[in-house]
Amino acid sequence: MKYLVLLGDGMADYKCAELDDKTPLQYAKTPNMDYIAANGEIGLVWTIPEGFPPGSDVANLSVMGYDPQKYYSGRSPLEALSMGVDLGENDVSFRCNLVTLTDEPVEYEQKTIIDHSSDEITTEEAKELISAINNHLSDEQRQFFAGISYRHLLVWKNGHLNFDLTPPHDIPGKCIADYLPKGPDSQILSGMMKQSYDILSNHPVNQDRRKRNLKPANSIWFWGEGKRPTMPKFYDKYRLKGSVISAVDLIMGLGKCAGMDVVTVEGATGGTHTNFRGKALAALEELRKGKDFVYIHVEAPDEAGHRGELNTKVKTIEELDEKMLSILLPGLEEFEDYKIMVLPDHPTPLTVRTHTTDPVPFAILRKGMKYQKNITYSEENAAKSNLKFRVGHELMNYFIKG
Repeated sequence: MKYLVLLGDGMADYKCAELDDKTPLQYAKTPNMDYIAANGEIGLVWTIPEGFPPGSDVANLSVMGYDPQKYYSGRSPLEALSMGVDLGENDVSFRCNLVTLTDEPVEYEQKTIIDHSSDEITTEEAKELISAINNHLSDEQRQFFAGISYRHLLVWKNGHLNFDLTPPHDIPGKCIADYLPKGPDSQILSGMMKQSYDILSNHPVNQDRRKRNLKPANSIWFWGEGKRPTMPKFYDKYRLKGSVISAVDLIMGLGKCAGMDVVTVEGATGGTHTNFRGKALAALEELRKGKDFVYIHVEAPDEAGHRGELNTKVKTIEELDEKMLSILLPGLEEFEDYKIMVLPDHPTPLTVRTHTTDPVPFAILRKGMKYQKNITYSEENAAKSNLKFRVGHELMNYFIKG
């Protein structure tokens, strides 16, 4: 038996008046997702346990079959693991976004956050900016590490977790004064953020970006703190050899922590413009090489949701269907038996431009299933199903073991 999970990050949403009172999933042309729902099973899953933030870290832990209440230790340490950054037992890792703040001549605290991703800044540009930050702000205790696009790290040796930090994608269009770091030593973090504006604002990379009508990455922003995680290997839980395919350090770190192989695909960006087809082909190749389980993560719908771009979100969902499932479904037929599951990790509604704790729809198809129900893949149809998992990490057990 071969198992494949295709996860469209943030794909679920609310109904939109601009889409004839449909969600992007309902409105998008998704014949392959609809085929899976009509001929297989459709249901609803709560991926965020009560009291947890609705982040991709918590949600993907649940989807992979791990109880966040046991294994969640923060987002940034998983990204550090993916990036090859070795965390000591007492080290604290922080996500360090490159963000765009307004340029008006006011105090730093009175600026407004425009974009959590700085127009999905390229990794090459970001490396130059993080290098400048590291040269000016690092010391014996604190060091910066460059990641992918806008996603980077600060590691604080012998640090602590007593901070109140806000993810930048939660506050688009808001003045940052009320969302700066709080707690003991918070002035160190907020001080570095304030200094970063002076370092980055007129950096040659940003001068060039302005000339190209792109948003400047003019500040760093800290969030997602945590310590080194420990969790059982996926093989030990399910006796399946697995691979993870993603362009996002968080998901790659989860895969490594779970003992799975991590596959990188040329042209996969972790943004709205990515190599959908390449990820699908890489997944089939992993199964042909002997893997039993492949977890494909696609960030594109989530990025569109955070940016409030309705047409882009619909387009990324359609691309996931057209450029991935159109390859995966016929490709899986070469194997004696298989199961495929399609789902988001959490909603990223366009109206709020951040994650919510609402349940998400999943659809499962096994080779040979031909239920041929008159149903499409959507939040509404999943909610009508009797198949519901209020404890998110139990869905993987059901998918694998039935």
